[in-house]
Amino acid sequence: MVTVMTVKSSIWTVLPLTLLSGAAAAQDENPISFDFYGKANLSLQSNDEGDGSETELVSNASRIGVKGGTKLNDDFEVIYKLEWQVDLADLGGDGNLKSRNQYVGLKGKFGELTVGRRDTALKTLQGDIDQFSDYEADIKALFEGENRTSDTISYYSPAFADFRVAGSIVLSEDETQDDGYSLALTYGDEGLDDTPYYFGAGIDRDVDGYDIERLIGYTKVADTMFGLMWQQQQEVAGTNEADGFVASVEHALGSWRLKAQYQMMEFVDGDDDSIAFGADYKFSKNTKVYAWYTGRDLDTLAEEQTYIAIGLEHRF
Repeated sequence: MVTVMTVKSSIWTVLPLTLLSGAAAAQDENPISFDFYGKANLSLQSNDEGDGSETELVSNASRIGVKGGTKLNDDFEVIYKLEWQVDLADLGGDGNLKSRNQYVGLKGKFGELTVGRRDTALKTLQGDIDQFSDYEADIKALFEGENRTSDTISYYSPAFADFRVAGSIVLSEDETQDDGYSLALTYGDEGLDDTPYYFGAGIDRDVDGYDIERLIGYTKVADTMFGLMWQQQQEVAGTNEADGFVASVEHALGSWRLKAQYQMMEFVDGDDDSIAFGADYKFSKNTKVYAWYTGRDLDTLAEEQTYIAIGLEHRF
């Protein structure tokens, strides 16, 4: 009896260790990457939209997410990303989380193919030209095309002599509406680390009700970056046609980043324009304080708007 009990005890001791050893070996063969990340960005902001000023705390697209992948073989890796916007200032409960990029796909020498919810190729085309992304002077305030679409199949190619192509197919769940598509061609490195220039061209067709053409380019001279973007847009029905441009500049001065941006969109019934100035002070790679001013003159709404903010951002 003692011998039988000893054998059973040995089996239950060895079996878990064997399973764990097998799992570890499998993980060594197909290592899993996992990255939990986020950004907390909160500002004290004064808003004057024509009926008097008010002061509030604003959560500027703060977010949390997880991304990673698993190598399937020498040629393919499965990748994923799940990201949510978090409101640190106002919304609580179920309203606190808002879906951002959320997709799964395959990656290899052929490039990257994903399905799910993702920024369109035209949106990602902008690179680093928008010096006030996620703030009131974000280019989406005046320009169409800043879309993150559901039911989207996306492809991003590897670089060929610093050229890349990207495409998005936006599947329509409405039988009366055509599927949309977004295409982009870029040259260079968005961060200007590997190339002195970045250029791009892209189009949207039947995406969020608009057809769009966009050109973009920026470069750095010494410690100053200059950028220019042009866009033409119209509703799919052929109405509400408009065109305009964005000009931005950023100058690095030690731990400071000084920046300015001007936007203008010309509509049939008037011009909408926006001008913004700001400064960031970086305590570290992940933490900064900032201040900015944005003024908008909107002919289409017959009103002027003014925004001033100071804030803190921390990435993790």
